[in-house]
Amino acid sequence: MDSFEDLGTPPELVEALAAEGIESPTPLQESAVPLLRKGNNVVLAAGPGSGLMAAWALPLLDRYPPEGMHAHILVLAGDRVASQRLAESMARLAQHTGHSVAALGSSWVLPGRAQVLVGTPDDVFTAAQGGSISLDSLQALVVDQAQVIDRLGGLDAIERILPFVPSAAQRVLSALPVTPDVRDFAERHLRRAVTLPPPYDPSGNPLRGEVRYRVVPEPVEEHVADLVDQLLEEGARHALVFCRSEDRAADVGDRLTLRGYVAGAPGDEDVPVWLGVDALEARAVARDREGVAVVSCDVPSDPDSLDRRHSIAAGGVILVLAREVAHLKDVARRTGYSTAPFPPPTPVHGNESIRRLHDTLEAALESEDIGPYLVALAPLFDRHDPAEVAAAAVALLRRKGPSGFAAAPSGDRAAAPGGAPSWAKLFIGVGSRDGLVPGDLLGAVTGEADVPGEAVGRIDIKESHTLLEVHDTIAQKVIKALNGITIRGRAVRADFDRPRRSGGPPAGPRRRPTKG
Repeated sequence: MDSFEDLGTPPELVEALAAEGIESPTPLQESAVPLLRKGNNVVLAAGPGSGLMAAWALPLLDRYPPEGMHAHILVLAGDRVASQRLAESMARLAQHTGHSVAALGSSWVLPGRAQVLVGTPDDVFTAAQGGSISLDSLQALVVDQAQVIDRLGGLDAIERILPFVPSAAQRVLSALPVTPDVRDFAERHLRRAVTLPPPYDPSGNPLRGEVRYRVVPEPVEEHVADLVDQLLEEGARHALVFCRSEDRAADVGDRLTLRGYVAGAPGDEDVPVWLGVDALEARAVARDREGVAVVSCDVPSDPDSLDRRHSIAAGGVILVLAREVAHLKDVARRTGYSTAPFPPPTPVHGNESIRRLHDTLEAALESEDIGPYLVALAPLFDRHDPAEVAAAAVALLRRKGPSGFAAAPSGDRAAAPGGAPSWAKLFIGVGSRDGLVPGDLLGAVTGEADVPGEAVGRIDIKESHTLLEVHDTIAQKVIKALNGITIRGRAVRADFDRPRRSGGPPAGPRRRPTKG
């Protein structure tokens, strides 16, 4: 579809979208809006970057008019930063429809009288239980990014909210990925829900190429010039920068002009930067040109958009917000592209400790599952430059002493110079086949055993078990705290690890000898 009018969107909402530079629906919106407008329960297997918020907000604002002084639409988010962001986005649409909007836990006027209410599960439950809000008139419940809520322990809080929600209320849940716990929640509480997009197995897809991405804070447009400069320095003759709308392209062009870059239409040999909106038109003039580097100023919303842009030339780069990384990787997987981070160039330092730090972080980027930490840190990225957040994390590591930057050797570690604790290796009877990720175990150790994160070392997740390194001084405490708890639906068995025999499989746990 070429326009939101084709979706039956009311003129006032079309006007609101146009004011935000959104001119045509994404495939997710094309599928979701008609279903939700009819009152169906829907599971949206999607994340930010797919047009997610508008996919459920447009039909709900259209379906439920602004009547009364109680919440008709309740939106649950993972944390207060996400609540604030969603409420502001909803408010920009609601200005044109007459709905009142508020977020709990922040400076919004009269949340108890808002027709669209946004909040974390804990904030909503506390307010509903205390009587400061009423959910009796609720007509729609939205659980936004349920996998984040699940990660933060909020699914139980949603269960406590549901008795306040009328059973006839329409229900919408979004998640990427749809974890087993989220799927179970949806099956129990979203009756006859339709899942969009349908489940898809990309394993048979031929590999079409690789796209690189750079995580940047908002506004994304401010970072285009730095990326263009790097690509031209590396030998590109033209940087083809794709934007989602003409207005956004004009903004990017203005920012580039301020930095001295001349931009024009795709195919103009006299300018170094080409600004594109329609990927098919750009392909016609750019695909066979030498030295073209493709840049997406906004993450492609679907596989067709990604392929039309980034099949023009190899080595393209996509600028993404932290909360959009999961969507980008999902779309790339569906399209047949691999993804790789493309950080800004690192200044050359003569300092050996800085070089070791860079090497350690590069190794971690390649080997560690950092997805859960990107989600957890996303609220900080909204308030601070991701580079500043990374620098703060390094500063905390630095407190451990210079050895904090050294790559950790495998096996048992001897005490570091200066009296640093030695490390003990534990066997944890939960693994990748249970859906375990490092954040699950780190959260369990720090939460159940009440130990600081710096006391936890390497987390090596195997198929059926995990090898965990912790400070020797707290190993017994961690074992006692973890034994018997449940992670990812599996009861945990924890003990000291027994070294494997030469050539044999892991020998499993052993009891540490007592001191005599």
